[in-house]
Amino acid sequence: MCGACTVLVDGVAVRSCLLLAIAVADAEITTIEGLTKHPAFPAVYRAFTEHHALQCGFCTPGIVVSAIAEVLGQEKEEEEINDLLSGHLCRCTGYLGIKAALRDIAKITFTKE
Repeated sequence: MCGACTVLVDGVAVRSCLLLAIAVADAEITTIEGLTKHPAFPAVYRAFTEHHALQCGFCTPGIVVSAIAEVLGQEKEEEEINDLLSGHLCRCTGYLGIKAALRDIAKITFTKE
């Protein structure tokens, strides 16, 4: 499983490739495009950019969705970050920049709309 298709279903990060459409018929589904309206998105984007965590873009949408759902504003141990990333296949960065960005994202505070 590569994690590239990760979306939010009722606020929880899930792999859309593993879901039947009928199972989420009444759910709120948010894709990476929908997250651009999230109040913390500019800070998340900045963290990924500053740490060079963006390269080919294959893994980026899924990792950003997971970061907003599971890391944003929540201090994480290194093992927890590794566990989160175990469900995402990055073909370029070796995860070092991504891990650094996730550590920064964990420190972001924001006001929910």
